Amino acid sequence: MTLPNWITFSRLLGIPFLLYGLYYPTAESRWICLTIFLVAALTDWLDGYLARKLNQISELGKFLDPLVDKLLVLAPLLVLVELGRVPAWGVFVILAREIAIAGWRVNQTTIAGANIWGKLKTVSQIVAIALLIAPLPSAWLIPSLTAFWVSVIFTVVSGVIYLIPVKE
Repeated sequence: MTLPNWITFSRLLGIPFLLYGLYYPTAESRWICLTIFLVAALTDWLDGYLARKLNQISELGKFLDPLVDKLLVLAPLLVLVELGRVPAWGVFVILAREIAIAGWRVNQTTIAGANIWGKLKTVSQIVAIALLIAPLPSAWLIPSLTAFWVSVIFTVVSGVIYLIPVKE
């Protein structure tokens, strides 16, 4: 296990605490959940940076990192569906895209790195989930839901672009 893989694995360990805290509607628990989520999101960048910098890119990391990323996004979204904060069909669109891309990648000999649309998808999902987790006043409901729908749009666009064959 390399240092970047340990960092990736640590993100996975944060998910149960995040999920547990989301079921308690106190402001304090929501701030703790937001902190856990944002720290985990930042470590996603950190593990990739360190893997490249330390030349520790591994097959385990290539498998584990995207899997943990998907769990980090989908786990809180599913709780937010259960709590009635976001519609299930929007989360289903995100889930369907992630499964489709993961299935498509299995048959590829080379995996393309994230393009600008994939990065916009990731950032928009992090922003939307952060806004939805944070104990914000009700005036933030529309901006939070708007951020969620923007992330759904970026998720679809990035998925379509990922699947379009590159002309050489």
